[in-house]
Amino acid sequence: MAAADTKLLYPGLAGFYESWRDIAYTVVRVVIGYNLFMHGWVKVTGPGLAGVSAFMAKNGLEPASAFAAAAMFLETVGALCIIIGLFTRFFAAALAIEMLIAFLVVKLKVGFSVSQGGYEYDLLLGIVMFFIAIRGGGPIRSIG
Repeated sequence: MAAADTKLLYPGLAGFYESWRDIAYTVVRVVIGYNLFMHGWVKVTGPGLAGVSAFMAKNGLEPASAFAAAAMFLETVGALCIIIGLFTRFFAAALAIEMLIAFLVVKLKVGFSVSQGGYEYDLLLGIVMFFIAIRGGGPIRSIG
């Protein structure tokens, strides 16, 4: 069934869906960018480069300081760029790769649940960043 042939379960919501069609993708990009920024800001204001480097080394990621600096840069500067739509595909691809590394090296052995340190959060962020890298920044316009 083609997109034009899709039937709404509640046809009365067609106007609502139509009014959000152009902005919904941008809202997702901005919110996920903010989420990633806060993820990185905790690293910058908390343990800092030395603490994050120690964590990277503990998990076998060497050179640990390079991995730490890259993670901190991508999750702050890269996330801000995702939010404002600047170099979106580049930073989204880099962040997707970072989340893939976190998933494979650190989180996979722990399991799925984020409450137990698992990969649930990293998987979500990585998949969203992957699709943003494929699709780009989307439209930037005001509602109304």
